[in-house]
Amino acid sequence: MASHSLWKQCTSSGKYHLISHSQSRVATHWKPSTFLRTHIATYSSFRSNYNNDNSNNSNTTSRRPRTFDSTSHRNKPVAVNPRLDTAHLSNSAPPVRDWDKKNLIGLSLDQLKDELKSIPGVKSYTAGQIWRFLYQRGVTSIDEMLNIPKSIKDELNENYTINYGRVVSDHVSPTDGTRKLLVGFKDPKAMVESVFIPMNGPRGTQCISSQVGCSLACTFCHTGTQKLLRNLTPGEIISQYMIPAKDYGDLPLVKNVQRNVSNIVFMGQGEPLYNWRNVKQAIEILTDKDGIGMSKSKITVSTSGVAPGLAKLAELGGISLAISLHATNDSLRDEIVPINKTFPIKVLMEACADYAKKMESCNRDSQRITFEYVMLKDVNDSFQEARALADLLRDIPSHVNLIPFNPWPGSQYVSSPRDHIVGFSRIVENLGVPTTIRWPRGLDVMGACGQLKTTYDQTKLAQ
Repeated sequence: MASHSLWKQCTSSGKYHLISHSQSRVATHWKPSTFLRTHIATYSSFRSNYNNDNSNNSNTTSRRPRTFDSTSHRNKPVAVNPRLDTAHLSNSAPPVRDWDKKNLIGLSLDQLKDELKSIPGVKSYTAGQIWRFLYQRGVTSIDEMLNIPKSIKDELNENYTINYGRVVSDHVSPTDGTRKLLVGFKDPKAMVESVFIPMNGPRGTQCISSQVGCSLACTFCHTGTQKLLRNLTPGEIISQYMIPAKDYGDLPLVKNVQRNVSNIVFMGQGEPLYNWRNVKQAIEILTDKDGIGMSKSKITVSTSGVAPGLAKLAELGGISLAISLHATNDSLRDEIVPINKTFPIKVLMEACADYAKKMESCNRDSQRITFEYVMLKDVNDSFQEARALADLLRDIPSHVNLIPFNPWPGSQYVSSPRDHIVGFSRIVENLGVPTTIRWPRGLDVMGACGQLKTTYDQTKLAQ
């Protein structure tokens, strides 16, 4: 049997069929349109390319491939919705920022009410009005809050601002449309990378950072080479969502309309559970029904294994959990994920089982835990490890994401070969644990999994 997926065209219907690793798992696909096969030419000229392709293929109906084969089409270029074209943003006037004023973005509703108590003329409902302007309308200026009395807006302008931070650099992959942003905040060194990953259709995932740098020093992760500077505030976390949501037209929010930024994953720089208070407040704002109103099932928090923190995450009820596992025994995991020395695998697995049990009353996605496993050649990728991985997870509602190692300057590892990863995946799946291979996205802009690190010429900050 071939170790890779094959396409076969049916002569009678003209449809394409995917011959997967298991001959019993065959899915039907429409032949990809010219647009779907064409890479995005350049960041600035994408809109014209999109329009040309659509005019040349006006009679072609684009359909998202449907397959149960976890290893198919994952590494192919993805068509980006025209609303995600950001070429025009470079011509926008930069927003005025006053770093000395308190940022309204990131305040909880109760905190906002407390801030407004000292302002004359504020009604009991004023905080709710401002809240909706911030998160449903997406205003970037206090003066845009049209039904707020001018006297109150004048008082707010004296001491408060609406600040998403500054976009220091903005790169879009010409291969697959992945967008990597470097966002800066008040202190010059407080910059983090955030990545938007477009999916087929008008949907995409925003990968958010929770800390500037990281203290865990996982040996395969580029962020681990960056010293932890500080935790991000709730406002700095929320802003990593607000920037692309604003750019891509999700704000103002429209009911029953698919959002372009449809999912959020805390898989960027830092350990979310080591900044839990601020991460929790950010999640509560993101999921507030009178605010951004994102479904809890659309948010995933990834941890390297802070076992006691899983109980705190469970209290939010419905947030998806991902565990950076990467090894099945303590000796190896101690080496590549040093936090394992504090919370060894047995302790972590017990915490995961407790988490899954607490999530039984929530949606199925929240109960099922995603285990991330980076594929390192000749380190953790033996087929014996594949069987051990399935044995370890068999009693926990789980799903495995196999992640080919993404190289970065100075890294000591090499990714397992493609065919070997496919074989590893097949073993885990055949032993009863669902598995997906997450083929790289954003490699050419250093935006793939494990590649994020704040790199910027500090001399430019003074300009």
